[in-house]
Amino acid sequence: MRFTVPRWTGTLAVKAATFITVMCCALAALLGVLVHVSVTNQTVGQARDLALSRLQDATEAYEAGDALQQGAGVDPEGLPTPLRALAVAGKRGTMVSSHQGRPTMWAAGPAEDRRALAVEVDYSQQSGTIAGLDHSILWSAGLAIGATVLVGAFAVTRVTRRLRGTAQVARRISAGDLDARVDDPRTKDRTRPQDEVASVAAALDTMASTLQSKLLSEQRFTADVAHELRTPLTGLHAAAELLPPGRPTELVRDRVAALRTLTEDLLEISRLDTGREKPAVDNEELGALAQRVVRASGTDTEVRIVRDVRVETDRRRLERVLGNLVANAHKHGSPPVVVTVNGPVVTVQDHGGGYPEYLVAHGPQRFRTEGGSRGHGLGLTIALGQAEVLGARLYFSNAADGGAVATLTLPLTQERA
Repeated sequence: MRFTVPRWTGTLAVKAATFITVMCCALAALLGVLVHVSVTNQTVGQARDLALSRLQDATEAYEAGDALQQGAGVDPEGLPTPLRALAVAGKRGTMVSSHQGRPTMWAAGPAEDRRALAVEVDYSQQSGTIAGLDHSILWSAGLAIGATVLVGAFAVTRVTRRLRGTAQVARRISAGDLDARVDDPRTKDRTRPQDEVASVAAALDTMASTLQSKLLSEQRFTADVAHELRTPLTGLHAAAELLPPGRPTELVRDRVAALRTLTEDLLEISRLDTGREKPAVDNEELGALAQRVVRASGTDTEVRIVRDVRVETDRRRLERVLGNLVANAHKHGSPPVVVTVNGPVVTVQDHGGGYPEYLVAHGPQRFRTEGGSRGHGLGLTIALGQAEVLGARLYFSNAADGGAVATLTLPLTQERA
């Protein structure tokens, strides 16, 4: 079974805080051990020197036959067995042990008849000093770790806040808001140090400005071309109407009509690209509107009303969306084509080969069709743009049993019982 790590552990703040905490704990532990070992060695060394000095005095008094000082004796009670064995073997040594409930430093040496001469030194004060030092080390280490983590978390949070702001701006740009900018204060003041976050923010702002400039240039070019084509096409249409009846005339009129439709589509797309289109909201019955669209299309399309509702929307734009979806279903799909109204959701489904994979994955693209299909790929693009103006969501998918499915979901706030 694989252990799943919580998603919040992947954030930069958590990783940085964990790293800072681990490093602080390791540093505090290392310094604490060094201080403890140094002070303990010094304290034990001083106590050992004192005990050996008293043992030397006791040995001289014992060999001279004088009375032993207090705390000295031959095979005294409480003498540790290892230390006694060392003294009996003819060697001197020291050892810390507990005697009568208190820490004691023992020093022992050889005496006659395989006995041990030993002295005891009270080690309570030294032991208390070491214990107090350890307690102080733990408290100071805990305070240092806490303060370091707080300061580090504050510093990291400032960085991650700037990164989150940069990521939000990037998402806004990808959603179509080309006016979004990070505007990091560091990028405007060159006298301040430029860190990596400021560099990323500056690069993102530069990319957004360049992208916006190119898109605006393309939009102006599209709009200018469409406007310039209008006048000669109007004259061409009038001239075509004056041609004598016949097959050539029909072909010319058909091509002129196609050019006029393409020009109007380009003008509509250029208006949608500006992002300034506003819907003229009115109250409409969705089922009746779908039926009007089908009748106006002049196609054999079935309308199914599962649940009818009245919605507040722009009738002209909604008719344009549904009309384009129905026309696309008949042009590129196969009958039967069915329009289904189920509350604020309208689906248009045909029974052809379905949408291309690129369209399902990334949405419609201008002037791109596949499989030898007729058209310029503008109908679905216009439908998607008008749906965005309405605040609706338009999805493209393929049915499991075959056929393309376009699903239009109007905003729930527009629905009226």
